[in-house]
Amino acid sequence: MSERSNAKKREELPPDGRADKASGASQTSTARPGSRPRVLWTEERGSAATESTKEERALKGRLPASGASQTSTAASQTNTSVCLHLPFACMMQVMTTAPEKSSNPTLLIAVLCFGGLLASFMQTLVIPIVGKLPEYLDTSADNASWVITSTLLAAAVGMPIAGRLADMFGKRRVILGCIAAMIVGSVICALTSLVIPMIVGRGLQGLAMGLIPCGISLLRDKLDPARIPGAIATMSATLGVGGAIGLPVAAWITQTFDWHVLFWTSAGLATFTFLLVFTLVSESHVKSPGTFDIIGAVGLTAALVALLLALSKGATWGWTSAMTLGLTAAGVAVLAIWGWFELRTKTPLVDLRTSRQPVIVLTNAASVLVGFSLMAIGLAAPQLLQIPNIPGLVDYGMGETILATGLILAPGGLMMMFLSPVSARLNIVIGPKFTLLIGASVIAAGYVTSVFLMAEPWQILVANIIVSAGVGIGYSAMPALIMSAAPLHQMAAANSLNSLMRSIGTAIASALLATILASSVIDLGGGQSVPSESSFRLVFIVGSVAAIGAALLALSIPNKYVRPTKSLGAIETNDNAEAAQNA
Repeated sequence: MSERSNAKKREELPPDGRADKASGASQTSTARPGSRPRVLWTEERGSAATESTKEERALKGRLPASGASQTSTAASQTNTSVCLHLPFACMMQVMTTAPEKSSNPTLLIAVLCFGGLLASFMQTLVIPIVGKLPEYLDTSADNASWVITSTLLAAAVGMPIAGRLADMFGKRRVILGCIAAMIVGSVICALTSLVIPMIVGRGLQGLAMGLIPCGISLLRDKLDPARIPGAIATMSATLGVGGAIGLPVAAWITQTFDWHVLFWTSAGLATFTFLLVFTLVSESHVKSPGTFDIIGAVGLTAALVALLLALSKGATWGWTSAMTLGLTAAGVAVLAIWGWFELRTKTPLVDLRTSRQPVIVLTNAASVLVGFSLMAIGLAAPQLLQIPNIPGLVDYGMGETILATGLILAPGGLMMMFLSPVSARLNIVIGPKFTLLIGASVIAAGYVTSVFLMAEPWQILVANIIVSAGVGIGYSAMPALIMSAAPLHQMAAANSLNSLMRSIGTAIASALLATILASSVIDLGGGQSVPSESSFRLVFIVGSVAAIGAALLALSIPNKYVRPTKSLGAIETNDNAEAAQNA
């Protein structure tokens, strides 16, 4: 179709380029005299009309590259368009397009959130039996620790790969693949008492973490704008809720039944979730065709494995050992080469050009620190609760059982879930930047409380609830900030990278805080020792410092990039808001 016939289908604006308020979203702007052509995104999902060059589209980052004939045909299919003509076009602009409809949005949210809970549950599944794993698997404690390390590594590596595959081939397909990996891994673990198959099975279970960022992106594609903030807040909360709720459940199962039942239970729940997603969730049509960056995937995997192994095993191998230093140096070198390659490939695994936008860089940095803060309380509180109380020697010990410990910590996870609507409302009213600031500040307050209140179980419960509340608020803001800057066709990859940053934060916390707890111990005799009270306080202080750092990063996000929209719960640029006000 000719350009003239396409132009007739567009509504012309006054010479100053401002839209008539009465016309609403159906109007679009045309190029001003002497200005560069505009990019038009139609309200019909997936169709685009453009007059811009391919380079300009890449700069604006909102539409996948396509031929002129395709965009002309798409423009002729609809008369209503929304113009994306501002730099750093944000979520407000893409959210004004008509979303893909789901037969039951509430059911969609419930199914994906249940899957997210189950995926995060995999991270704490073996915590109640970690001390008995050497006996169960007839191996050394060092070898048994790989049962946990393999899950961490698989989750970290799998999330960015799952995000890119979801953008290419469909989010529902990748979600089903993540759940299938969880099923296979659970069955392998349930059928074995050997360490190698157990490590393999736990690694497959770790791949399920790719479900959460892909689920967030799928909710973004399928829901009406008004429901997106609440859905994203709830889905984000599953990162912490699943582990918190799963801990007492796993403890009860292991104390009541054979430990293999733990994995049969996870296999059954995963199969049920697979069937729910397969029958009730439809595929998103928002995709980014292209070739998969195999070299980038291999490079990122090698770098992450090397760095995370050095972090997780440094305390065992020695921080100055040749193995630890060698892996660290290799990881940094491979990561640098990987970044150089990603900037030069046409279809990168992670679009570093987009990821270096200030809002994404600062949000991902804050995610590392928030993930660190979550791990601090998760690592210290269970040990503090379970240490035996020995008058005159370990007066601070509380002597709680594993099940009681799980029940004491479970309210923290429930608080994250209960605060999801509040977090969503904060994202709408004050914007995700200040929501993240509030969340980090609440985390810091929780750790300050724990420094002074750590003598009774109820005090640990209160401190954990405060910290979990802050984490829940912060977790809901991060995807909103990412989606305010990431291109629509790279949404899953951007969310996966953000989830990876949180995992890196927890890995760093696990290594650093374990070293702190081991640096000052009390000898109980018989080869047993427990961390001293001062080491627990130091862990809580470090957690508060990390939370304060996250708050400062949130505060430093430039205001011009993020602004709340009360009507749709979306995120838009200040420039776009000013243009609307001046219209």
